[in-house]
Amino acid sequence: LHVGLGTFKPVKSGRIEQHKVHKEYACLSKGVAERLNRYKKEGRRIIAVGTTTLRLLESFDRRRNILKDQSKWIDTFIYPPYIFNFVDALITNFHLPRSSLLMLVSAFAAPGRKYKGIKIMKGVYQAAIMRKYRFYSFGDAMFIK
Repeated sequence: LHVGLGTFKPVKSGRIEQHKVHKEYACLSKGVAERLNRYKKEGRRIIAVGTTTLRLLESFDRRRNILKDQSKWIDTFIYPPYIFNFVDALITNFHLPRSSLLMLVSAFAAPGRKYKGIKIMKGVYQAAIMRKYRFYSFGDAMFIK
């Protein structure tokens, strides 16, 4: 996924559903799609390393648990109460307040639940701040399963 500046644009809409992310170009090769499909079929966990990877996989799956090799423009905005279809766990860093990426990790913390993930992530971020974790793109990371 070729990350655009819109990924880091703060969510300013009064209603989260009204926020729009910029389109980004994404590519998934045949070999990677086949390997991930095989792993999913075998019951292995799919762990996305980064929100960018997660957005690509969720955009290319669309509720069938089968990835297709392709290249296309995507504008996937994941926020609570999103239900994840392909990805089972996520490794990511700590994101800026009001960012679309913070919305994504909140959705991942409690899939299908509108407010639970936000509450969970507030607690996680409070603990990270108390422990002086580093935030943003070159900071510390967390594993959400």
